[in-house]
Amino acid sequence: MRSFSCLRRKIGLVAVVAAIVISSGYVLSGGKGNLGNFYSESQLSGQPRLVSIEPFPERGGPMCQWVPASTSHALYATLWQEQMSAGAASTDDAVARAEVAQRRPLRTIGDPYGNFSAVGVDPVRNEVILQDENLFRILVYNRLDNTPPGATMTEPKRFIGGEQTDLMLNCALYLDPKNGDIYSVNNDSIDSTVVFSRQAEGNVSPDRKLHTPHGSFGIAVDEENHELFLTVEHDSAVVVFHKMAQGEDSPIRLLQGDHTGLADPHGIAVDLEKDLIFVANHGSVHRVVEDGENPSRENWPLDRDRTVPGSGKNLPPSITVYARTASGDVSPLRVIQGPKTQLNWPAGMAIDSERGELYVANDMANSVLVFSTSANGDAAPIRALKGPKTLIRYPNGVALDLVNDELWVANFGNHAATVYKRDATGDTPPLRVIRSGPLNTNLPSLGNPFPVAFDTKRREILVPN
Repeated sequence: MRSFSCLRRKIGLVAVVAAIVISSGYVLSGGKGNLGNFYSESQLSGQPRLVSIEPFPERGGPMCQWVPASTSHALYATLWQEQMSAGAASTDDAVARAEVAQRRPLRTIGDPYGNFSAVGVDPVRNEVILQDENLFRILVYNRLDNTPPGATMTEPKRFIGGEQTDLMLNCALYLDPKNGDIYSVNNDSIDSTVVFSRQAEGNVSPDRKLHTPHGSFGIAVDEENHELFLTVEHDSAVVVFHKMAQGEDSPIRLLQGDHTGLADPHGIAVDLEKDLIFVANHGSVHRVVEDGENPSRENWPLDRDRTVPGSGKNLPPSITVYARTASGDVSPLRVIQGPKTQLNWPAGMAIDSERGELYVANDMANSVLVFSTSANGDAAPIRALKGPKTLIRYPNGVALDLVNDELWVANFGNHAATVYKRDATGDTPPLRVIRSGPLNTNLPSLGNPFPVAFDTKRREILVPN
């Protein structure tokens, strides 16, 4: 999950490095490619105050050319306005405080390259679209691109990124098969799903923007019935909108409650052949909302205050199956769960309705599992793609290209998207690899830091992750 509270949502996209920054005895904490906390959460003495920020344009490196130069100016202006509204003693004081934002850090720990959280394939236009959740971008490549082993990266043919795009912690995507529109879900940041046309490029505003619950993660679209499904990880829910919903449009259904078995849901897939939805659950239950709650705008987003004390619990990871039109606190039709399933933080999913197969990005097990769509209980996958030769590392997203008989995997742990024959199994090398940075140079232990502390005795920085 990507649990992180952004303190600067209204800034939009500001490319600040995922980092821990040490300067003048103070500590500034950032997240995995997020804005970070511009005000120190831990310091040696006194009140919290801003130490410095580090926009990507000052970092150098091959990715930095895609960040608009206006990013840092927008951030400084926002900080100035916030200082004034907070009651700064004078204009000079406000100016002095805002200028602190331009102070360079002494050291930075962070990943300057893109990390792929989701993938979509457009076989009509022969393109592959990848979400870069680390640097808040959508990258478009030619489908047959293949990064040479000795190359640092393959540059995309175009990208969408910048403060006007409203992309932040963009964790899932959907491609409209008819017109190529790109739907992108923002997770723990800007509470929205944004839609761009396939021609969109650079720092552009989305064509549509839908206000969605905080912590939305997975997306699926039922093209026949024109419905858009989103999972909500923190509130253990599935919320359904009309496909063309935008702005403050209300959802049409909500699936949530103790009987649903939803537990930190992430990936979601729709099987139109069997009229079912499949939901991948990490297993933790954060809060309970009253049965039958109507998702109207009076209590929208989901009522996060109605938490039953002590109701949190951890369950084994699972895939829960429901009727496509399921609503309210209803039990799943089937549950795939147990040690034989090999599930470990299941994330993005894809369905091959013709073969009756469900593909699951199995994040923490570095594998892609394939189940029968009729699987139930402690069912073993019919095949598993896993091993060092596969180059699969923390997979978050999968996509099927049925036209070219290929399976795509978005790997969050090695800057790589990998592609295989659709029926690949075992320790099979990929047919092709698209990399956004050097292979296996991620900071695997630095995932999503939020607080930070300094051990004065050992002179060490402690970062719970």
